[in-house]
Amino acid sequence: MFHEYREEITELKQKDAHFAKVFEKHNALDEEIQEMEKNHADQFEVEKKKKEKLQLKDEVYNIIVNYKKENNL
Repeated sequence: MFHEYREEITELKQKDAHFAKVFEKHNALDEEIQEMEKNHADQFEVEKKKKEKLQLKDEVYNIIVNYKKENNL
């Protein structure tokens, strides 16, 4: 996710506990969704998890953009 922001993500994970938590939760949900799809879980539940993951992705992106603005990167 957001490979073009690798450096910023690394810095934010070290400096911002909230960012690290959101980022890790996104990754955990991604793994959970993959398992659910592999095991043919209820599609309603899968879609619910995907929406939650998308919200987290949006939050991660917004934090990165703000960080870049604040630090003139």
